[in-house]
Amino acid sequence: MIKNTKVNAAILVIGNEILSGRTQDTNTSTLAVWLNSIGVKVSQVRIIPDVENLIIETVNILRKENNYVFTTGGIGPTHDDITAESISKAFGLKYEIHKEAFKILEAYYKPGEFNDGRQKMAWMPENAELILNPTSGAPGFSVKNVFSLPGVPSILKSMLGGLKNKIVGGDPILSHTISLRTVESEIADSLTKVQNDNKDVEIGSYPFFHAGKLGVSIVIRSESQNEIDNCNLQILKFIKEKKIEIVDR
Repeated sequence: MIKNTKVNAAILVIGNEILSGRTQDTNTSTLAVWLNSIGVKVSQVRIIPDVENLIIETVNILRKENNYVFTTGGIGPTHDDITAESISKAFGLKYEIHKEAFKILEAYYKPGEFNDGRQKMAWMPENAELILNPTSGAPGFSVKNVFSLPGVPSILKSMLGGLKNKIVGGDPILSHTISLRTVESEIADSLTKVQNDNKDVEIGSYPFFHAGKLGVSIVIRSESQNEIDNCNLQILKFIKEKKIEIVDR
């Protein structure tokens, strides 16, 4: 593992169904939690429709700005699944049948079921590396620092284990949460001072409504437990001075 090195990633969610609201995106949360656990910070998330030129343009921007890019959606058997072909064009690679993927899919389906639509899932950029799928057979793929995963949340989640050895992260990103019975305006100035005194630590405040009452959760994030502990003490100090109640969530 790379130590004391900032490693970042972008998540690119592809699909008209996400933008229309018909399908809820849970893959971003799944990927972000997993990436944080292996020391990769998600720098940005974009959601775009199934439009070839837009996919090509966005992939090319993100792969230059980030150590890794993870796409979700658009690698299935239907006409609007255009992610694989678009990524081929983004890299200037031939779009062709991946022989190993074809064999995996052919063996997965019963005789006569491996139709043209399902064969489409074996079409990928030339020399793409496969991301094996333990759930439904159809593999994902990677080209350089771009990793393409399916949009079905349960399938995507099952494929992350096979990616761990392909991703080099930094120190795992740790976090600590303090939940308070207060409002953001009451703690804003004090929290700003703590943040200014600890610029290498990410401190966020997030309002919540629980059991009929308002509250704020303060989340401290860093690669260093010592820095988190130090910030925690500073925050607890002003909480005590302001006589703010700490609550369990």
